[in-house]
Amino acid sequence: MTLNQPDPVEISTRMRPGEWTEKSLEEVITLYRAKLMEMGAVAGEIVTEVERDDDGSVSVALSWSRIPARHAAPAGGNPAGRTPAGASPAAEPA
Repeated sequence: MTLNQPDPVEISTRMRPGEWTEKSLEEVITLYRAKLMEMGAVAGEIVTEVERDDDGSVSVALSWSRIPARHAAPAGGNPAGRTPAGASPAAEPA
């Protein structure tokens, strides 16, 4: 069972000066992106924000605004247009 919540998902962190390098920053971004994609995000739906502060710290936030319409069942209530097991796709009620 999948919990379908249209609320946005955000993964973020702040790293102080000396706690990060450009390489580790890229690794964090890659990790957070992978986690959001595991949750169902498509690459184009993920927004990445990196804020570099004057004190040398960096804030990273990746967010995914879930689109309810993408996850909704089409008319007839059949998710993804799948044919129920044992039913013929062309079958019509008598």
